[in-house]
Amino acid sequence: MADKLTKVPVREQDPQVRATNFEEVCLGYNKEEAMEEASRCINCKNAKCISGCPVSIDIPGFIKEVKEGNFAEAYKVIGKSSSLPAVCGRVCPQESQCEGVCIRGVKGEPVSIGKLERFVADWAKENGVKPEPPMPSNGHKVAVIGSGPAGLTCAGDLAKLGYDVTIFEALHQPGGVLVYGIPEFRLPKDKVVAVEVENVKSLGVKIETDVVIGKSTTIDELLQNEGFEAVFIGSGAGLPMFMGIPGEISSGVFSANEYLTRSNLMKAFRDDYDTPIKTGKKVAVIGGGNVAMDAARTAKRLGAEVHIVYRRSEAELPARVEEVHHAKEEGIIMDLLTNPLEIFADEDGWVKGMKCIRMELGEPDASGRRRPVEIPGSEFEMEVDTVIMSLGTSPNPLISSTTIGLDVNKRKCIIADEEYGQTSKEGVFAGGDAVTGAATVILAMGAGKAGAKGIHEFLSKK
Repeated sequence: MADKLTKVPVREQDPQVRATNFEEVCLGYNKEEAMEEASRCINCKNAKCISGCPVSIDIPGFIKEVKEGNFAEAYKVIGKSSSLPAVCGRVCPQESQCEGVCIRGVKGEPVSIGKLERFVADWAKENGVKPEPPMPSNGHKVAVIGSGPAGLTCAGDLAKLGYDVTIFEALHQPGGVLVYGIPEFRLPKDKVVAVEVENVKSLGVKIETDVVIGKSTTIDELLQNEGFEAVFIGSGAGLPMFMGIPGEISSGVFSANEYLTRSNLMKAFRDDYDTPIKTGKKVAVIGGGNVAMDAARTAKRLGAEVHIVYRRSEAELPARVEEVHHAKEEGIIMDLLTNPLEIFADEDGWVKGMKCIRMELGEPDASGRRRPVEIPGSEFEMEVDTVIMSLGTSPNPLISSTTIGLDVNKRKCIIADEEYGQTSKEGVFAGGDAVTGAATVILAMGAGKAGAKGIHEFLSKK
């Protein structure tokens, strides 16, 4: 038995082995380990972990059931609040949310809430446990734009209440960022994402793929001609940002969005798929967030020497501590306090190197982090043949520009009420990255729940 102050360790693939494959890194808990970890929970009466969860899962409630070996009941408790537990258990930043406020963490390590949620969801899948059936049909028809975490959550919550919900997805496969953005080694597509999507469909939700809202049809046409009474926009933020430095248009410069989509959705890493991606021998990934770590670890698995180039220090890296730890274990080189100035290309237009400058940290900027300042005379050249820009993304303006009366801010994000997701257009609600810009899966899910609540209140008055 582990002592009550420390987490039950989670088994993982050996770093040297996993850096050569796309199998899942974390192997999760078995039944005995999950029950032992659950026994560390002190079942607080005023459970801060619930308020720390953007979708308000009854965390002590489901952990109590795990502790007693009632895994089906634990799944039922989670299912009241979340449609994607196997996803959240793997990719949520629990350390800054539920686990970050866990009372057990005051004098030891917090309860491993995320790994327990993952265990419950995986157990339910392996044992054929399905979500609770929805309420009878209420006759109302709702459209959801995007099948990422915000859209799936909104659709699932509405379907449970008896709404007739159709999701419209622009790509050929549902899942949104869960499919195209997060690598297989962190979030298996067939074993996890496809199963959770099927669970949402089992509630009666219909998904139409290859439908680009703004081109195939518009939100106004859905409302006026297709019989939908409300629309939720959960289209995400897939428009990549670049630095604007010389040489950025050279061949061999990718956005992280394109690079990961080619690998994750188009299976460029598999020999039996005719969708290759050209990864050089020495790759520089510009940025320090989770997406940067995903791109770097993908390039490593495709055989490259990989450098993370980030203008601040490790303490300021926005990526999860676990992702940074895994990247370093796998041999990713951290070139911190470094900023690119120019990308060099050979006579054929392909990347052959990059001019960088050393940085130091000055006073805090608007984000609260210390502002990086160039060190004069510290320029140097880095020999690379591939550069991946991971500087964030913004919403594609296609939907907002083709919808009458839908207000956006200066960043082209849709303006929506935080509590209910109501936009400037009656009957149209929005949430997730389309509203906030790029954020986390769980925050998008929280926005999807808010949108479902707003739509339910709106249509209940009709």
